[in-house]
Amino acid sequence: MNKKILIVDDDPDMPLGLQVRLRANNYDTCFASDAMTAISEARRHNPDLVILDLGLPAGDGFLVLERLKVNNLLGMIPVLVISARHPYPNRERALKDGAKAFFQKPVNNEELLSSIRHFLGEPDPSM
Repeated sequence: MNKKILIVDDDPDMPLGLQVRLRANNYDTCFASDAMTAISEARRHNPDLVILDLGLPAGDGFLVLERLKVNNLLGMIPVLVISARHPYPNRERALKDGAKAFFQKPVNNEELLSSIRHFLGEPDPSM
């Protein structure tokens, strides 16, 4: 069974491009475009990993991190933050709030895939 990744981003182009890349690497995807939908989709799909943008309507990515962290079922899901916001102080805050990694947009797809594999405990084929 393929691992499921929840992509949370309000820019419709970013998730679609990422979805193609992830599906080519045998991951299933689901989407949310705002903070409140992200929480409900995480509850509904119980993803193996979340890719989270910080700049979201209906609450930002930090709200999503906070809500995931306090939920007993969702708190263990690794979250990778992707943001166009300036990395300082957002990187430090995201990592402090529970994110496993922070990527600046535009994201290097190979670095992102390597990080996804790492946090899902999968071997990296490039090694």
